[in-house]
Amino acid sequence: MEFTLMKNTVLIIIDLQNDYYPNGKFPLFNMNSVGKSSMKVLAAARQHHIPVIHIQHQFPMKDAPFFVQHTEGVKINKDVKPLDNEICITKNYPNAFKGTELKSALDRHNYKNLIVIGAMSQMCVDATVRTALDYGYQVTLIPDCIASKEITFNDVEVPAPKVHAAMLWILSFAGAKIMPKDEFLAHLS
Repeated sequence: MEFTLMKNTVLIIIDLQNDYYPNGKFPLFNMNSVGKSSMKVLAAARQHHIPVIHIQHQFPMKDAPFFVQHTEGVKINKDVKPLDNEICITKNYPNAFKGTELKSALDRHNYKNLIVIGAMSQMCVDATVRTALDYGYQVTLIPDCIASKEITFNDVEVPAPKVHAAMLWILSFAGAKIMPKDEFLAHLS
């Protein structure tokens, strides 16, 4: 796949928050590895002056199962903590565009090419990427930097790696580009 880094490219990090890590209220599969890979992508983006937008989910109700306001679990993980000059957008829905200033921020800065990492592939990444594609943005997903969770439906258990693979195939079929972390980092070298 051909990848050209353009000046209107932005890295979007979705919901890499403490509750998704092993000691959190809703741990995801292989989250430590995803976090470390995301940290490398973030460091490279900063080194190459690629702007960063952090998305942080907060449930508005106090009895939410996770991402409760004013808790350690809702905080963005220290490995990908936003810098003061980076945009941080709070959302209350899986789709990071719904009820937020994400689209206006992208348009204000003329960002057209979105590099998306974060969690979960089958929920917030999916909802946000589909909307971004509908709006006409070019989207690149880095699968090593996206976390998933196992699911069970009608007595069918699907392990997280299969959920992840299915979601990435679906999003690539919808128009997103898929680029492994090492390939992305090599393009920046």
